Amino acid sequence: MRQVAEAPSDLPEGAPDRIARDPGARGALYGLLARCFRDPDERLHAALRDGSLEVEVAALLDRTALAVDPPSLRTDEPLEELCALYNDLFVVGFSRTVDRTDGTVDSEGPPVPLYESAYRSDVSWSDVNLDLARAYEHFGVEVDQSDREHHDHLPLVLEFAGYLCRREAAVEPDVASARLDFHDRHLRVGAAGVAERMAAEPSPGVYGDVADFLDRLTAADVERLAEQVGTN
Repeated sequence: MRQVAEAPSDLPEGAPDRIARDPGARGALYGLLARCFRDPDERLHAALRDGSLEVEVAALLDRTALAVDPPSLRTDEPLEELCALYNDLFVVGFSRTVDRTDGTVDSEGPPVPLYESAYRSDVSWSDVNLDLARAYEHFGVEVDQSDREHHDHLPLVLEFAGYLCRREAAVEPDVASARLDFHDRHLRVGAAGVAERMAAEPSPGVYGDVADFLDRLTAADVERLAEQVGTN
């Protein structure tokens, strides 16, 4: 996603610490979660192996007012096995031949889709993605064309959520209300859906912890935002 920064240090100079500290840290947390839900690489794998990601997440949580317990974000699996697990959960579907005479194949998608529309029975795929495209455009960001992903891809949604946090941290009017609306319309739907599907998986590995933390973080974020917006 273009024009989306990745760290709370991207806040404007002179922003009051009591205001910028909390939403800025939340933005960084969403950025880290977006990275966790992309193809694992050596850098992410190293952070999961040595515990540095877990430490960073705990430190960022301490900078927020959210009542969320830090997650366990560690793995002893080699990078190749982590990549295989990622593909099994999020990318590769299941296929089986149901009629060998004519080659009929029954196919299913991945057990835990990373697309919000997979968890929406109330609206169409096109409506979900069109609404997200409009939200991105309204706030001056767009999906990087090299990404070649739909607008409802969870990492993109998380990157945008982090961007809105940094807008709030920069003391922009009404962004807290926009963040709450974005949760209600999109992020909480996807986060809860992924967590529910993941809980049904027998061996989700570290991704089970990532999905559980995303669910708990977004739920706590919504609760605090509702209090904040209600007092404005």
